[in-house]
Amino acid sequence: MELFLFMLERVGLIIVFAFLMSRWRLFRDMLFQEQGLKEKIWLVLIFSALSVVSSYTGIKIESGTIHPLNQMIHSTINAEEAIANTRLIGVAIAGIFGGPFVGVCVGIIAGVHRITLGGFTAIACGVSTILAGFITGGLSQQLKIRQTFSYKKAVMIGICAETLQMIVILAIARPFEQALQLVSLIAMPMIMMNAFGIFIFFMIIKTFIDEEERTKALQTHQAFSIAQLTIEHFRKGLNEESCQTVAEIIKREIKVDAVAITDTNGILAHVGVGEDHHLIHREIMTSLTKRVLVEGHIITATSAKEIHCPHHDCPLNAAIVLPLKVQQHTVGTLKLYFMNATSLTGVKKELAEGLSRLFSSQLEYAEIERQRKLLKDAEIKALQAQVHPHFFFNSLNTISSLIRTDANEARALLLKLSTFFRSNLQGARQMLIPLKNEIDHIEAYLAIEQTRFPNRYNVQFQVDASLFDVHIPPFTLQPLVENAIYHAFKNRKEGKIFVQVQQVDNKLLLLTEDNGCGMRKEQVKQLGKSIMQSEQGTGTALWNIYQRIHEIYGKEADFQILSTLDVGTKIKIQLPLKATRWEQTHVKCIYCR
Repeated sequence: MELFLFMLERVGLIIVFAFLMSRWRLFRDMLFQEQGLKEKIWLVLIFSALSVVSSYTGIKIESGTIHPLNQMIHSTINAEEAIANTRLIGVAIAGIFGGPFVGVCVGIIAGVHRITLGGFTAIACGVSTILAGFITGGLSQQLKIRQTFSYKKAVMIGICAETLQMIVILAIARPFEQALQLVSLIAMPMIMMNAFGIFIFFMIIKTFIDEEERTKALQTHQAFSIAQLTIEHFRKGLNEESCQTVAEIIKREIKVDAVAITDTNGILAHVGVGEDHHLIHREIMTSLTKRVLVEGHIITATSAKEIHCPHHDCPLNAAIVLPLKVQQHTVGTLKLYFMNATSLTGVKKELAEGLSRLFSSQLEYAEIERQRKLLKDAEIKALQAQVHPHFFFNSLNTISSLIRTDANEARALLLKLSTFFRSNLQGARQMLIPLKNEIDHIEAYLAIEQTRFPNRYNVQFQVDASLFDVHIPPFTLQPLVENAIYHAFKNRKEGKIFVQVQQVDNKLLLLTEDNGCGMRKEQVKQLGKSIMQSEQGTGTALWNIYQRIHEIYGKEADFQILSTLDVGTKIKIQLPLKATRWEQTHVKCIYCR
């Protein structure tokens, strides 16, 4: 019982060590994240130090008598003496968390060190320590203790390692009678206390990690709660009204001394301490904010000097300034201010970082909303007859869905949608555009459609690049490709579309061909010549193309539709290559006559 109590005292050192190390973030990361050579070397040094200290602070035993108080730290041990210690706790934990490499290295260092201390069990204890490093590292990897965090398996490994040490002492230490007497005295206390030490180490680390995860869960919940409260306001973009409301919500929910929001030019809102001089409608006052706008990353200040507010009596002494970004461009800042630097805790920093990302996503969504409002523009309305009525709605829904799962793809698709809008606007203002612009229009449209329906159809282009500067009427090819997608493949899982542009004699040949469902001869005769009313569509797009090319080119233009039911459709358009009187003409709407 006496040895149990003394061993429990030594285990207390392990508890202190575990508590201190659990507060070291780098150490926690090394235990649970992917370990490179640098991390493994750090673990070897840390656990080797723990094992060596455990050997030095062991309990001396001589001829069956315990001598714990004659010397707390033992640099050498007499030939008749041995020590009971917690050395194998460090070795076992090293093997469990670091794997075979760390376990073996710590076992060798701790084992060699134990041999240098001396005593009649020196060789036996050194060998058993090295073997323990091999065994704990190997078993831990096989049992995946680090991944499952199973303290039961860890305790069993500790018991096996300590039991092995007792067996090695009996096998190697001499005289045998003295070794047997020693083992009978120390076996149970050391096996049980070392297993208890491993258990306590695990529990301390696990408790801290559980607390950290709970804190992160609360942060996430709080961040999403704030995001839910602010989303309808940020949808309006960065303006004074929306930012004032958002700042009030953040101050109330996070309990900071002041909240400010800016765009790239000035202060849009400031709520809380400092309202008397951090006024809206003013230019940005603090150099800290200006740095964030330029550099585009989070900056923390822990003194009034770092904030650099020009107002001499400003009571704000700490701040975290976060960039608000749209498509990776900084468009403003969110600032959380504190009167006392100690109030700027790590928890609030992490929460603020999460809010910055969420608010940036909301602003990007607001940008999408702004793009969607372009549809209400009168010039876009004039072109809506050319576009499937659900196209814009579905495109925006697709982008909105991607924002949460693949932000980079969402941004890329938003750029394509922007290109599509630009092409629509250009078509509304110009009678003729370069062929290259029309091809870009088609590619932007296809990028959006193929994201919605991957592998649904294959579009092949054969375009003579030397013709890219030739001017053609806008919306000449794009509606043909769109018609093929919406009508030719309605009853098919996949299809092919071929787009060709080439010079034939003195004319420009524009051709689209698909292997879709085709049309009856009666339908073909009417298409392009008049607007029809049918379940399949009205033919408005083809009618508009026909009307425009004949208005611009007269009899020099040719428009042909060739289609066979269940085989496919081919549309050929021939335009003169020479310039026309419309080439540089800008009009409000190409359909205004």
